Amino acid sequence: MEEKILELIKKYKKIVIARHVGGDPDALGATFALKEIILENFKEKEVYVVGTSISRFKFFGTHDKITDDMYENSLLIALDLPDIKRLDGADFNKFKEVVKIDHHPEIDKFSDNEIIDIDASSASELIARFAYKLNLRIPHHAAENIFMGIIADTNRFLFGANKPESYKIILKLIEEEHVKPNELYEILYKRNMAEVRLEGFISLNMKMTKNGLGYVKITDKDLREYGVDSASVGSVMNNYNFIHGLICWVVFSEDIKNGVIRTSARSRGVKINKLFEQYNGGGHIYACGAKLKGFNEADEIIDKLDELCKHYNEGEL
Repeated sequence: MEEKILELIKKYKKIVIARHVGGDPDALGATFALKEIILENFKEKEVYVVGTSISRFKFFGTHDKITDDMYENSLLIALDLPDIKRLDGADFNKFKEVVKIDHHPEIDKFSDNEIIDIDASSASELIARFAYKLNLRIPHHAAENIFMGIIADTNRFLFGANKPESYKIILKLIEEEHVKPNELYEILYKRNMAEVRLEGFISLNMKMTKNGLGYVKITDKDLREYGVDSASVGSVMNNYNFIHGLICWVVFSEDIKNGVIRTSARSRGVKINKLFEQYNGGGHIYACGAKLKGFNEADEIIDKLDELCKHYNEGEL
């Protein structure tokens, strides 16, 4: 399939690369790395990365605003995207052809030209595999983006990297592309004091059920008090992975500007992706998100997650 996708890249002069809404370091690393790889190897191409800009991740690259002429006889490459409704920054139906590269459990079948490997650590790893298999040159900044995408989605290999190939890719990035891990760790993990204090708020206010579910509701007032926005919650979610007795944890943060409740959840055993798909969200089996209509839906999710934790503890899941 890699060869077929490469032929599509060669076929089209205009290529648009998009990912899921609420882009995380893996989605951003993969999209901007692929753009740089294509331009390095096919300099005559027009390549655009679309989606909502995220200021705290601006070091990955600069997003393009989609225009009508970008749709004309162009190829869409959708990365890190299991369901088409979460495509950010573009109209799926306006493209001539579509490529899908993803590592999530499939929700929508929206392309015949796809690379899907749910055992891959990240979409960034899949981009690296694609480039190395086809002997494509990887610019240094693209290699850095790939490295950060893999590191972020595995939380420095604490989870999600179950195959030797993931580690071999990291080694090649260091040996062949001269990536410097310590420098990139500093870029990726540096946080301001407001986010550190937000993590303290979450820790102090997390309620825990007898079944091992932890949950926190954060209002707009709370966010303003700590000087952060609702998107900041995602940066601390993985820090609760090794708390004794905590099986699943979920944080709801009020986003007044967009009129939604941003929801982020993690699990250490309970499969939660199907539940979040019911609320127009999704993600990995053990790491999901959604945008809810209100805190009433948050209460529904809390009850359902607690029930899942109960069945898990009883050995039924």
